[in-house]
Amino acid sequence: MTFPRSPRLLKGAIVAADIGNPLPQVIVFQYNPASLTRSLEPQMAANDGERGEALRIKGAPVETISLEVEIDATDQLEQAKPIAVSQGIYPQLSALEMLLYPKSALVIANTVLSALGTIEIVPPVGPLTMFIWGPKRVLPVKLTSFSVTEEAFDVNLNPIMAKVSLGLRVLSYNDLPVTHPGYHLFMAHQVMKEAMATVGTVHSVASVIGEQVHLPSAVTRVL
Repeated sequence: MTFPRSPRLLKGAIVAADIGNPLPQVIVFQYNPASLTRSLEPQMAANDGERGEALRIKGAPVETISLEVEIDATDQLEQAKPIAVSQGIYPQLSALEMLLYPKSALVIANTVLSALGTIEIVPPVGPLTMFIWGPKRVLPVKLTSFSVTEEAFDVNLNPIMAKVSLGLRVLSYNDLPVTHPGYHLFMAHQVMKEAMATVGTVHSVASVIGEQVHLPSAVTRVL
């Protein structure tokens, strides 16, 4: 039962936008993961750099995200939904797994070029993959790890319950050219993060260290 004034629950999702396809592939999480793990690796100047270089930041930190997504066809099977009855959760798993595959048409085209003696064959470019976790986190990412545990099957051995562990690496303006949509997507994310940091920052140093502590004048000018 849902209450009319209860807040609408947003669902996390992974979206893949292919330049050759005007319709993006939207994979909405059936259940939002209870937790996700984020790791940020600072991109600072080398420790053995010249004096005065220690505080230089080379770029945005390298951020990785790991989460576990659950997929369950139990409710659909109870309602005799045709796709769940005939295929279980095979379509949902396939949608996630295809984020790791090049398009078969491109593979065939490259195979033909190779057979014709083409010297250099450029690997196909994957879609712009986005991890969406609420309106404040829409991030360009690439999948770095993918693990599936299938936990139950129907009579045809179609999986009907599974847990998918995903490892994502956020792509920043360090990784993408300025002409790529992901470059601007990450820049918008950083601007949003800067605004949130302003909200969550104490603006008076005195409220932290007290009025009796006197900082050097060079520091107070910065603060």
